[in-house]
Amino acid sequence: MAKKGQTFHHYSFETKKKAVAMRLEGMTKKEVASALQISDIGRLKVWMRKYRELGEEGLVDRRRKIIGSDPDTDREEKEQLSQV
Repeated sequence: MAKKGQTFHHYSFETKKKAVAMRLEGMTKKEVASALQISDIGRLKVWMRKYRELGEEGLVDRRRKIIGSDPDTDREEKEQLSQV
């Protein structure tokens, strides 16, 4: 559970991919975390599990909205969905 004032770190797809590759080469979680400045070693375990299950697609962060999305396109999509 998040604590008040806690900050969360977001890692790029490339960083995740590099971390997985380093683990597959035999480096320890601690070594990878210090080399890539990853604050939570447990993240590596999660990334490895997702990589094994889904491949590189599992490393993509799908939680964020697309920045700069066109409001007109969003409105058109909503209208199309309501007509179905």
